[in-house]
Amino acid sequence: MSSVLDLAPVIPVVVIDDAADAVPLARALVSGGLPAIEVTLRTPAALDAIRAIAAEVPDAVVGAGTVISAEHVSSAMAAGARFLVSPGWTDTLLDAMRASGVPFLPGVSTTSEVVALLERGVREMKFFPAEAAGGTPYLTSLAGPLPQARFCPTGGVSLASAPAYLALPNVACVGGTWMLPTDAVRAGDWARVAALAREAAGLGARPAGT
Repeated sequence: MSSVLDLAPVIPVVVIDDAADAVPLARALVSGGLPAIEVTLRTPAALDAIRAIAAEVPDAVVGAGTVISAEHVSSAMAAGARFLVSPGWTDTLLDAMRASGVPFLPGVSTTSEVVALLERGVREMKFFPAEAAGGTPYLTSLAGPLPQARFCPTGGVSLASAPAYLALPNVACVGGTWMLPTDAVRAGDWARVAALAREAAGLGARPAGT
């Protein structure tokens, strides 16, 4: 896998409270055209969820999100994560993610953080929290002086705002949760999740600026 950013226009950001939901949820997302799945390490069930998806949903590319320590990197890799996403980065965390051997997206929200990563040879980043940190105007401003950086904006991105992000030259995909409504997940309404995933996957086919 050369880049997780190129797998789909949207990376679902998944918070799993019950590991039993992991496999049917992942199958619904994949069937809708969203193979890259970021399972956040925010719940006790997260590592078991990653392990189950890695073992039982071969068409899914499961990754770990909210990675904030070298220990997170190790446990995520042991569970079968195929990419790593952090909300921010330090030198220690960056070294651990690089040493993992899988693609990783360190989080940035300032120009200085972007430049520091470019200095270290990292060109693909998570822009977080996207809406709170300046949204599309901020990323537009970065495209001129820092065209080599590619972003996955995450945090407050919705079905309505995603197309504007995806139209930017320095945005490869977005991260979001809107295709995973809490009531649908709790009810096991995987058909609804698949339909919302299909709608999200279709964003990549829209002409730029629409």
